[in-house]
Formats: sequence, structure tokens, C-alpha cells
Amino acid sequence: MGSDLLHGEVLVGFAVSLTAIAIHSVMMAVLVWTAHRTSHLTRAAHARMRLIVLMWATVTVLMFAHLSEVLVWGLVYEVLGAVPHGADAFYFAFVNYTTLGYGDIIPAARWRLLGPLTAMNGVLLFGWSTAVMYDILRTVAHVIPLTGAAVRVGASENN
Repeated sequence: MGSDLLHGEVLVGFAVSLTAIAIHSVMMAVLVWTAHRTSHLTRAAHARMRLIVLMWATVTVLMFAHLSEVLVWGLVYEVLGAVPHGADAFYFAFVNYTTLGYGDIIPAARWRLLGPLTAMNGVLLFGWSTAVMYDILRTVAHVIPLTGAAVRVGASENN
């Protein structure tokens, strides 16, 4: 494989990764801002239900963000002809993004580095999503009384 081809794959993969990161950035910023702005509501009546709704909404938005990012990768695979004609580019993108790697669809040799770049992007964004879920839970859960004690996520027993 020539260096021009390699650079093309890496540049395309980097550009798509940056696009997915931009989508994720916007979604995470909205999530964190909303959660922090509404965390005081957990002190009100039905605080446990508010926490449940907030976490449900958080996970729903995260799922939407990841699906959007996979869709971008799938569109790029389709436009580039990176998957064989008739193959499902969205499925191929999803398998790579989630690092399942079934191997039932083989990309065109010209674009075979996009698969690992998709996987790298997916791992990074799933990790980021996990951190955001933890932050939101930590932010709001400390005010929810459970059996007479406050929940303190991420705090040691000495705090």
C-alpha cells in the first residue's frame, strides 16, 4: 500500500472522527449543563423519581448521540464505496464502532484502515459517555436519601 493511500485513509478517518467528536461534544455539553442546572430539583418532592427520569433521559440522549455518530461513519463508508456493493454500510460502521468485529463484511482494500479508526473513535466516545453518566449521577445522587443516608457517589466513607 502506497503512502498516498495510507495518508488518504488516515485523513478521512481523522476527519470523520473529528465530526463524531463534535457531535458528542455538543450532546455532552447539553447533557451536563442540563443535569447541573436541574440537580436542585432532586431536593424537591419525588426526588427519587426525578433521579430515575434524569438518568433515563441521560442514557437516551447518549444512545442518540452514539447512533448519530455511527450514522456518520456509515454514510462515509457508503459514499467512499468502502464496503462491497450491496453490503450494509451502517451495519459495518456499527460493528466497527462497537468493536464487535464480526468479520462478515470485508472493507475495500483501499479503505481497510477506516475500520480500526472507527473502533478507536467508538472506544473513546463510549468512555467519554461513561464519564458523563458518572458525573451526572455524582452531581445529583448525593441529595437523594436512601434508608436515611445520603447517596455519595465517588466519595470515600471518610468524606
